[in-house]
Amino acid sequence: MKKIFFVTLTLFALSAHAQDSKQSYSFSLQQAIDHAREYNYSVINSGRDIEAAKQKKWETTAMGLPQINAGLDYTNNFVLQKSVVPAEFFGGTPGEYAEVAFGTKHNMVARSSLSQIIFDGSYIVALQASKTYLKYYENAKQRTDIDIKEMVINSYGNVLLAKENIAILEKNIASLQKTLNDTKAIYKNGLIEEESVEQLEITLASLESTLNYNKRLLDITYKMLKINLGIEISDQLTLTDKLEDLTLQNMDLAFSANEFNVNDNINHKIALNFEERRELEYKLERSKALPSLSATVNFGYTAFKDEFQFFTQNQNWFNYSNLGVSLNVPIFSSLARSSRTQQAKIALDQAKTQLSETEQKLKLQYATAKSEYEYSIADYATAKNNLNLAERIEKKQQIKFTEGLSTSFDFNDAQRQLYTAQQKYLETMVNIVNKKASLEKIITQ
Repeated sequence: MKKIFFVTLTLFALSAHAQDSKQSYSFSLQQAIDHAREYNYSVINSGRDIEAAKQKKWETTAMGLPQINAGLDYTNNFVLQKSVVPAEFFGGTPGEYAEVAFGTKHNMVARSSLSQIIFDGSYIVALQASKTYLKYYENAKQRTDIDIKEMVINSYGNVLLAKENIAILEKNIASLQKTLNDTKAIYKNGLIEEESVEQLEITLASLESTLNYNKRLLDITYKMLKINLGIEISDQLTLTDKLEDLTLQNMDLAFSANEFNVNDNINHKIALNFEERRELEYKLERSKALPSLSATVNFGYTAFKDEFQFFTQNQNWFNYSNLGVSLNVPIFSSLARSSRTQQAKIALDQAKTQLSETEQKLKLQYATAKSEYEYSIADYATAKNNLNLAERIEKKQQIKFTEGLSTSFDFNDAQRQLYTAQQKYLETMVNIVNKKASLEKIITQ
């Protein structure tokens, strides 16, 4: 019994700890965007890409700076290499040869070297390329920030849309349930047909099914938003903005009237960066036709011993040093170098064409996004007016139905028209927020 009590207490403590480990967040839309810009997983990794690019840039720069290396070489000649010499060198018989072993059993060399590039066209181009390489990842980071902002706005709006759908469905169900109860009472008195009750029951069941679906959808949209924010999906999240407030804040036709400068768009900057990279690759191939010059200084000590006693005080170390200069002049490569240069030139021309294509596509995207944003505002006004009309029609049909002046089919049609108008109204509200986000994404500098 004590063991069972202990296990139960442990499980309770673990459950309490799990509840305590959950974080709670409360965000407005702008706070959610700011949080995602710092903690979103893609944003974090794009920041790491920039740091890696900075290290790569220094790696390239260091290639042209002095390089110092040192080493220690040890050789154990456990069987010395032998050769033969005329025996008469050692007082032997002329014409005969004597076997002689050269060297010592133990050899050691302590060495160091200093090398320096004096001129290399490839290195100069590599320095320029490293700057372009870093610029590319900085642009990629900026594009990630812009994409994440749009994703947060869309997912934030989807959560609000699901919540508003649930609220309206619950309101409709409560109203329809009351009507159904009244209709059942009228039916019991024999004043209407059973079909009218059944029609309302079908409509009610459909609304309840839609409500259950939207509750599940709300959970999914919350999790999607949490992922975009960079928080755990098990954390508690509260949204402080209301859908209607966001809609009104984003209704700004003057915003869409701003001029669009394609050079400010991040995708244009990335396409331009790609062209720069292709141009540097072309310059690199051309630079390979230039001579290169480098210098090396070597310094070291050597020691020889028949026994391993190199670190005794009487050990002799023989030093050496030398200076070397290397000049490499490309002369003829059977046109292979020329072929690589032409390939790089073709790739550069392709990049220029892609840049022009990107400019035209961005202008089209801007025109499309601007048109859709302006239409979403007009569509919202129409949906709002239609909703008011649908509410009045549904109210009139409900009165006529309860008074026996219209059929359940007429009432059901009015209800369906109202539900469709409600859904359309909510969708137009979200569309205004999302379409403005799409327009901002294109014109953001």
